[in-house]
Amino acid sequence: MAEQRQAVERPLSPHLQIYRVTITMAMSILHRIVGVALYGGTALVAWWLIATASGPDAYAVFQSVAGSWFGQLVLIGFTWALLHHLFGGIRYLLWDEIVATSPKAADTISWIAIVAALAGTVLVWAVIFSMRGVI
Repeated sequence: MAEQRQAVERPLSPHLQIYRVTITMAMSILHRIVGVALYGGTALVAWWLIATASGPDAYAVFQSVAGSWFGQLVLIGFTWALLHHLFGGIRYLLWDEIVATSPKAADTISWIAIVAALAGTVLVWAVIFSMRGVI
């Protein structure tokens, strides 16, 4: 008769149910997601440039889409994504230069990157809205 194999007790690989989510882990994941999302924003910039070069009718179509509440929301999100990716990249640059590598310092610069991206987005759009006379 054939022998039956018994299950071998093997250690489990680490997975997300074991790890506690930290700010640096969340920032790393978000940095990658935002980097991919910026491709869509680049398509918007290309649409804007093509519409500008194509004449008043094409630009009017772009302007109507970008001027809608949904278009404004997308543009604000694109601004935040650009700034978040910028400050996240600066955070990685600091680590490449062996600066702020202790856990506490890494958490601190992660929070600084988040606050800087949000504050920068608010500042950019406050200037835009004030130039339009909305504020």
